[in-house]
Amino acid sequence: MTDTTNRSASVFVHPTADVEDGAQVGDGTKVWHLAHVRSSAQVGAGCVIGRNVYVDANVTVGDRVKIQNNVSVYQGVTIEDEVFVGPCAVFTNDFRPRAQNPDWTITPTMVRRGASIGANATLVCGIEVGEYAMIAAGSVVTKDVKPYQLVAGNPARPKGWVDEKGEVVSRDVDNPPHQG
Repeated sequence: MTDTTNRSASVFVHPTADVEDGAQVGDGTKVWHLAHVRSSAQVGAGCVIGRNVYVDANVTVGDRVKIQNNVSVYQGVTIEDEVFVGPCAVFTNDFRPRAQNPDWTITPTMVRRGASIGANATLVCGIEVGEYAMIAAGSVVTKDVKPYQLVAGNPARPKGWVDEKGEVVSRDVDNPPHQG
């Protein structure tokens, strides 16, 4: 990773984007129009941070992640390598949001390697999305998603299993196929 105060030439930051001093941005990453990366955020190498994306303080984004337009990644969210986050997806970090709450604490969310989150999906905090899992567009995820599991709906429910390429390999929601 490259500290933005000494950013390598291979990091592209659009002139309208704001990458605060102290943010770490990996080689080959592109930060597009009106994006904002906070000072203690870490964004890995080879990422694409789309238009109007907000990466909050203390967020970690792995390598080769693609975050599409209009996504806010709030404190408490960790995104591992090679994750796809579709446009307008929403992450939350507070189970009981109030404008004024002196006892507020961040509830973490983990998105494991290779997972895909569809457009307009909402992820309620406190969950883990397993590696290579796939969340359908518009889903509201309130529970953990198993590795390679396909979920859809509101609330999101299991619909089958996918492989590392995202192809549906089974619609038997109770019996995942052998992986590997």
